[in-house]
Amino acid sequence: MHELSITRFIAAPPEKVWDVLANRQNEWWCPRPWRAEVVAQERWAGGRSEITMYGPDGEVMPNNGIFLAWEEGRRFVATDAVTAGFVPAGPFMIGIWEVAPEGDGTRYTASARHWTEEAMRQHDAMGFTQGWNACTDQLQALCESGD
Repeated sequence: MHELSITRFIAAPPEKVWDVLANRQNEWWCPRPWRAEVVAQERWAGGRSEITMYGPDGEVMPNNGIFLAWEEGRRFVATDAVTAGFVPAGPFMIGIWEVAPEGDGTRYTASARHWTEEAMRQHDAMGFTQGWNACTDQLQALCESGD
């Protein structure tokens, strides 16, 4: 399997981490100064998953796909290989975002699975570790704050 992954302990209960993870993506989904806007989240297998990211210099990066799984309170899985209506698209990855209880907090894990080693290396070279860790920093700060 061609997977990149990060994991982090978050000092907040799983219910809070899940709430921020699933319902406040506009606040943490991409590293600042970029911002994200959720266009559509149809939270079932086959439902639309669309988020557009906006860069500080006017960049616009739509991320369109579908959910492969939505397990409320535990994980969601999305891919860009297929868009709404099961229209094939240029596959890049399957993303998996998970939360699990750990001690008095939560274990958060985010993974990107790729069809080929080349695609995985390309994603890594694009800054996977730095970018996804920056997003996780933002997620963690929201979860551990009093908000």
